Amino acid sequence: MSELIDTLADFAVNFGADELPAAVSEHTKVIVADTFGAIVGGSVEPEVRALAETLCDGQGGGATVLGMGKTADPATAALINGTGGTFLEMDEGNGFAMGHPAIHTIPATFAAAERYNTGARAFVTAVALGYEIGGRVGGASRLRPQMHPHGTWGAICAAVGIGRLAGFDTGKMKTAINIAANMCLGTSRPTMLQGATVRNAYAGISGQLGHLSCTLTEAGFSGERDGIANVFSNVVSDAFDPELATKGLGRHWIVAHNYFKLHACCRYNHGALDALGEISQRHNEVRANSCADISRIDVTSYNLAAELDDQAPGNILAAKFSVPFAVATTLINGASGLESFTLGAVRDQSIQDLAKRVHVREDPAMTAARTDLECRPAAVAVTMRDGAVFRASNEINRGSPAKPYSAAELRQKYDTLTARRWSGPDSGAIYDAIMNLGQSKDMDQLRSLLRQADQAGPENRGAG
Repeated sequence: MSELIDTLADFAVNFGADELPAAVSEHTKVIVADTFGAIVGGSVEPEVRALAETLCDGQGGGATVLGMGKTADPATAALINGTGGTFLEMDEGNGFAMGHPAIHTIPATFAAAERYNTGARAFVTAVALGYEIGGRVGGASRLRPQMHPHGTWGAICAAVGIGRLAGFDTGKMKTAINIAANMCLGTSRPTMLQGATVRNAYAGISGQLGHLSCTLTEAGFSGERDGIANVFSNVVSDAFDPELATKGLGRHWIVAHNYFKLHACCRYNHGALDALGEISQRHNEVRANSCADISRIDVTSYNLAAELDDQAPGNILAAKFSVPFAVATTLINGASGLESFTLGAVRDQSIQDLAKRVHVREDPAMTAARTDLECRPAAVAVTMRDGAVFRASNEINRGSPAKPYSAAELRQKYDTLTARRWSGPDSGAIYDAIMNLGQSKDMDQLRSLLRQADQAGPENRGAG
């Protein structure tokens, strides 16, 4: 297995920025913009703002805390930004990695780019490499069923991105990866089902620990001979496939085959919501705001989606991990964005009543079909009180590589999220700066625009 560590460290250090395919570079920038949007949107949440107030109090530092008008040391900025970017459940994900590499990579790597004053192309390449290597470790692992994937292999994503920008040689990068593997959190899957919002901090902590891993490396600490082999074969995972981790490395980029989210909830809900959208478009009676004429809604899906069967979630996070709530709030509000997943929506009696009429069950055949990473099947049947039944089903969720959202849809998502904190002109200028990364020698323009937008304050927010 030590060959794996050697291969990954060598790739992280010696892959040239000019070797990154143009299409991969462009897609990486789309992911950066999407992730910045998720972070800024999440920065408005009271828990995230309270965390920033506490951790940044009197501290200052060189790294931007997005949406806050504050700075911090790079590790703290990575913690806060990673936590904010998880809070709304709008961050991208990757089917191969079986998790969310970007939110583990980008906050930590951006903070490192500010620290080392690196060039724009170097930043984009470091993001792609951190995402690629950490995500491949995730995809080659079979985490224990009670583990939540956030906060497990994510510290590797962060450490690779940081180490790359710090100019680590192969030996230091190998040490940093080994140490980062030992920074794997003992995350608990039930947190998402119970609405335990500590879960929202897992990715941020990984970014913070990625910085610590590189600091320990610089200080002369050592790691296991093969931290990946031990941790991801024996500790948090039941099996690990090193060949899968390196298959097509440098040729097939998993960062270019991610998925994006427009529904503001767990990805496992999306198959049902996509099918529900088809029914709503075809049948006016299902779109009625009161939904009083609906007798019951049956959702059939794969095992991980069927697990999200709570008909009475107690808070926003639990609601985002509830198929019954997601279906009910989408029908009553006519949308599945942020406005449908608020505390007010959780407490809305009409949504609560409809959620109790939504029943979820597993179809073993749908579970078996999940061997195809693109396949996330769901079937929805809406039964009306007059006996009419309306049905729809799908196998591939929108936003996936095989069924992507348009560039306009992703831009609208970014605009909607950033409008929670930034003015329209500021938000647009930042988006353009991100998409132009690599065409300029440094990142000063982006950094300046970010701080200008943050300092403007919510009172100056425009519609955008």
